[in-house]
Amino acid sequence: MTSEPGLYHFLFISAALFFIGVFGFFTRRNLITMLMSIELILNSVNLNFIAFNKYVWPGKMDGLFFTLFVIAIAAAEAAVAIAIIINLYRSHRSIDVEIAEELKF
Repeated sequence: MTSEPGLYHFLFISAALFFIGVFGFFTRRNLITMLMSIELILNSVNLNFIAFNKYVWPGKMDGLFFTLFVIAIAAAEAAVAIAIIINLYRSHRSIDVEIAEELKF
């Protein structure tokens, strides 16, 4: 006998993704891994939108539209961030956060 996963299952997975993303963002010094951590955080938000749309408001499509909007914004953010990282690597031959901090001054 199989049962369908409930809202709490999705919220648990989403919380785990969120905290893994936050941990990765605060502990890594590589800009690529920091970008991947931000993507994990955004994916946990998308999972919340979909789960709440399915279990709390099953007749509406608001969660799906918000999810599509977040995916589009995340794709644009990733493209801009990768362009910045490539330019940083070309100028300093490193993608370490400490090197990027020098660009402020």
